Amino acid sequence: MTAGSIPEDETFSPDRPSPARMYDYFLHGTDNFPVDREAADRVIDRLGVTLTRSVVWENRHFLGRVVRHLAAEHGIRQFIDVGAGLPSVDNTHQAAHSVAPEAKVLYVDNDPVVAAHGERLLKGAGDRARTLTADLRDPESILDSPITRELIDLTQPVALLFIAVFHFIPSSEDPQGLMARYRERLAPGSFAALSHLCTADSPESERRLMTETYKNSPAPMVYRTTEEIGALMDGFDLIDPGLVPPGLWRPEPGQEESTRRFLSAVGRLS
Repeated sequence: MTAGSIPEDETFSPDRPSPARMYDYFLHGTDNFPVDREAADRVIDRLGVTLTRSVVWENRHFLGRVVRHLAAEHGIRQFIDVGAGLPSVDNTHQAAHSVAPEAKVLYVDNDPVVAAHGERLLKGAGDRARTLTADLRDPESILDSPITRELIDLTQPVALLFIAVFHFIPSSEDPQGLMARYRERLAPGSFAALSHLCTADSPESERRLMTETYKNSPAPMVYRTTEEIGALMDGFDLIDPGLVPPGLWRPEPGQEESTRRFLSAVGRLS
């Protein structure tokens, strides 16, 4: 399946909640529809606003720390944020440009609303940040896109960011194989960053609620075990502190949160 052939009913419908737009709502964004807010509010009502928002912000803070670390400590100047959602709050390109103003950032999501609104939100970034409508499940549609080729040089190290997105890929679609297809296209010295919902510290009642809430969206939700999440990073050498909750990955002062609903890791390709 290519980006141009993703069925419309899989990527956009005003009557179906979108994970990208629900995430925007959780982050206090405004680029979402009533159906997204209704679905998100059901989660908040059942889990509580504190837990819901802490999980979302923990992932967002993790993203920023990863990007700044890779730019500052490893010289990464190219970032592809896959399943990015709307770049509206504490953006990847802002984190990258705070360290390296010349860094290039590509935002990828299969929801066309992301591209439509994203280009407006990225005006201040000039030619250093772009959006692409494509699907995580089709690595070639992302890596071989003319938009990607114009912005990203895949012969040089790049950071692939998969923040809170692989748990929307069911086992039937071979998530480990998908990650391998991305890995095979990367230059040595590249990185992958991942955060993923984990069964270990998520109560069964909570997992049922989240699965039920997202089942009618274009991307149903799948929880995985610690071992299954770790296997997604096969082929990458994990950097310290390894596979940990996002809030415990190199926390900055004031960001030592840890809901333990997620696991995260950053790995380098030798």
